[in-house]
Amino acid sequence: VQLQAFGGGLVQPGDSLVLSCAASGRTFKTKGMGWFRQAPGKEREFVAAINYSGRTTDYTDPVKGRFTISRDDAKNTVDLQMNSLKPEDTAVYYCAAGLYSGLGMTVYEYEYWGQGTLVTVSS
Repeated sequence: VQLQAFGGGLVQPGDSLVLSCAASGRTFKTKGMGWFRQAPGKEREFVAAINYSGRTTDYTDPVKGRFTISRDDAKNTVDLQMNSLKPEDTAVYYCAAGLYSGLGMTVYEYEYWGQGTLVTVSS
């Protein structure tokens, strides 16, 4: 599976942004997918995950109620809708394809990674 993330940019606090991840490969539909982020000087952290069917999702507490992960298997894409953005959301965001079909909340549960897209939230 090859992944390409895009959609990042500079936005103001309170704005919305949609990140998209385009996947190639026949096994995409069998994999759980996730979004992670890495701020400068910090470790990569879990943001959101979705299982292979799209019926189950999970989020890190700081983004619950603001971010929504979704997938479109017809288009081989996984999106991250981000609302009410805060300066602390500033980071490089990575999409990832899991080792398994379920939800994964650690980097060790993912085997393929996109190149990352930078989100900067600043006034």
